Amino acid sequence: MDTTSSTQGRTRGRNRRGQGERLREEILTAALRLLDELADDQALSMRALARETGVAATSVYIHFADRDALVVAAMESCHRDLMEAVDRAEADAGDPLAKLRARIRVLGAWAHQHPGLYKVLHESTLNQRAHMEFKKELADRTTAAVQRCMDAGLAPVDDAATVSLDLRAAVHGAVSMRLNQPDVAWPPLEEQVERFLTKLLGTSVTGRRAAARR
Repeated sequence: MDTTSSTQGRTRGRNRRGQGERLREEILTAALRLLDELADDQALSMRALARETGVAATSVYIHFADRDALVVAAMESCHRDLMEAVDRAEADAGDPLAKLRARIRVLGAWAHQHPGLYKVLHESTLNQRAHMEFKKELADRTTAAVQRCMDAGLAPVDDAATVSLDLRAAVHGAVSMRLNQPDVAWPPLEEQVERFLTKLLGTSVTGRRAAARR
């Protein structure tokens, strides 16, 4: 699918039968592009989106009841792609701790590459108005990744859900501050992630214990 802006201002004919789903995906792709540029769901204009996609505004409303519905659908599509990237990173990693580290690094890299989408996904007013059930998957999978580290003896046994919440809060704070205060001389995110894992997951403690047993 062509995701460039070459469709802007273009008039397209009516979709043939069976192409409605394709148009919906094109609208979502255009919405993701605009949201990444705007970094604000409230700034997204349905008319501008229609022009970007090359359709009439009424065609957008056929697929999405309103802007909130469109943005939620775009965010869900974005989240699905992000989870696939996380799966690939974890598959290439070794033990559970390496997989957790890879997961966090992918999330940080994605936020750096798509700062506008990250802000819409986590900091927009839509989060106060709409329930995004799919976001729970990220929390649950991070908790499961933390639990696997504990089960493997790579981290002290603790409440995995609480540790996961602390870890996600720390990473989100680090990423968000970088996006909102880009002029600050931030340390590499990878270094902060290692400190988070040490202080919140307790990896250095188990590392010393493992070294003492050898």
